[in-house]
Amino acid sequence: MGTHVGPLARWARAEWGLLYVSVREPLLKRRLRAVPMTVGAVCLTALLQYVQNQPWGFRLVQDVGAVRAQDPLWQALLRTPLSLFVPALDLPVWGALAQILLVFGIAEVCLGWWRTMGIAYVATLAGTLYARVGIALGPHAPFGLPASDAQVVDTGPSAAVVGLAVFVCWRYGAYVTASAVALAMVVEVLVKENLAGKEHLAALIAVGLLCLVTAARPWYGIRRRYGIRSWRRRHRRSGRRAGRGSGLPPIQS
Repeated sequence: MGTHVGPLARWARAEWGLLYVSVREPLLKRRLRAVPMTVGAVCLTALLQYVQNQPWGFRLVQDVGAVRAQDPLWQALLRTPLSLFVPALDLPVWGALAQILLVFGIAEVCLGWWRTMGIAYVATLAGTLYARVGIALGPHAPFGLPASDAQVVDTGPSAAVVGLAVFVCWRYGAYVTASAVALAMVVEVLVKENLAGKEHLAALIAVGLLCLVTAARPWYGIRRRYGIRSWRRRHRRSGRRAGRGSGLPPIQS
């Protein structure tokens, strides 16, 4: 049976091929040892979920990892790093664990653990600081928030996940996917205008600025080794031989 690559498959290879190749080899060779920070983050999140659901542990987790806009700024800044791994009480914990495992894992392989944590923190901090600005603007301003949101407990990895997803997709040429994530966050705010949705937009803006800063500097690492444009030209020419030498599985009709 001959190999046939349809337009959808060609688009998928152009959109995600470089990202797939970059993630596949380290995971096949080292498995979970390729993502030690991600494994640690998943374990920490699960532990904090267990502790905060115990009568003796709820106040402890709140004191070290719960952020509210009404808190003093210095206190919020101290709590923000850990708040990233404190699951929201009104959402299922498996969602947070799955987000961290998938998005943090891909980012750790592609960017390294310290860049992953840096971008995650920037995105989370952007949402935390926006909440204060939004409340100061008031509910009638375009990007304002009601005063009652100052008491909302702001925890969880969602802002970091959104920021990392957009940055990694942009860095590896998956521009349609990055745009789809950003569009989904805009739709979220339009459909359900709440603090979390607007914080996601703030995270997107912060990560967008990081992308601009990165674009202004010469790329290193993946661009020196592969080059997105040359990679795409090479695999467009070899489209009839899908899977040969690229690390991608063949696509059969």
